[in-house]
Amino acid sequence: MKAYIFPGQGAQFVGMGKDLYEQSEEARELFEKANEILGFRITDIMFNGTDEDLKQTNVTQPAIFLHSVILAKVLGNDFKPDMAAGHSLGEFSALVSAGALSFEDGLRLVAARANAMQKACEIQPSTMAAILGLDDFTVEDICHRATEVVVPANYNCPGQLVISGSIAGIDYACEKLLAAGAKRALKLNVGGAFHSPLMETAKLELEHAIVNTEIKEPVCPIYQNIDAKPYTDPAKIKHNLIAQLTGPVRWTQTMLHMLEDGATSFTEVGPGNVLQGLVKKADRAVITSSAALPQ
Repeated sequence: MKAYIFPGQGAQFVGMGKDLYEQSEEARELFEKANEILGFRITDIMFNGTDEDLKQTNVTQPAIFLHSVILAKVLGNDFKPDMAAGHSLGEFSALVSAGALSFEDGLRLVAARANAMQKACEIQPSTMAAILGLDDFTVEDICHRATEVVVPANYNCPGQLVISGSIAGIDYACEKLLAAGAKRALKLNVGGAFHSPLMETAKLELEHAIVNTEIKEPVCPIYQNIDAKPYTDPAKIKHNLIAQLTGPVRWTQTMLHMLEDGATSFTEVGPGNVLQGLVKKADRAVITSSAALPQ
């Protein structure tokens, strides 16, 4: 069974999507439509901007979404997923690519999500840190015992869990986790505490937009971040999308569930190959690849 996976924030690079724009008329039309919807030429930043320009949340998220979704659309009949999943932002890419959301609605939601998250980041200084070489239970336990806000945010693969919270919460947890045997505790260069209670204002803002957007049944099950389970029911998909902003990304569990459910290959659709590396850490034997333009 073919599994398609869609990357999240952090996969961006200058020049992303330029080959699509130059080689496919369909892609070019979609990119230009995106420029109109967003009200600025995101293609200029994607193709020729600086790393700093591309790092702004309100640019990064739509840029990765566009690269992923437009590539899936250009693949045409070569894109035949039996199951799909996306890491954080990538969940929106997966839903559009699998026909649950229209291209336009998906882009508007992603833009609204990015702006809401940016605003939430400005309310309280906060950050995230990657914890390497420690079991999930120990990380969860130390976060739970903290008096400051700090929670597990991204279960990326066995032995790699990203935590999220206030500056004080992250500092406390990193110190305790290193003492408990973590190989490393790396603070990440991110705008704020994504997938934590500190995103509550963003969640409330995005909830209104999601509730008022039409979601259809996708062509294949979508394994959603909040509980790593497969969904096709539009009402449940909406509920899980809303919960996603303040809940953890259970990527380790998602990969394991997809493998248990019969995934024999994983194709990453979008910039970079980070997710393929994470899949290999869950199962070295499974086939992974990057989606490419038909020749």
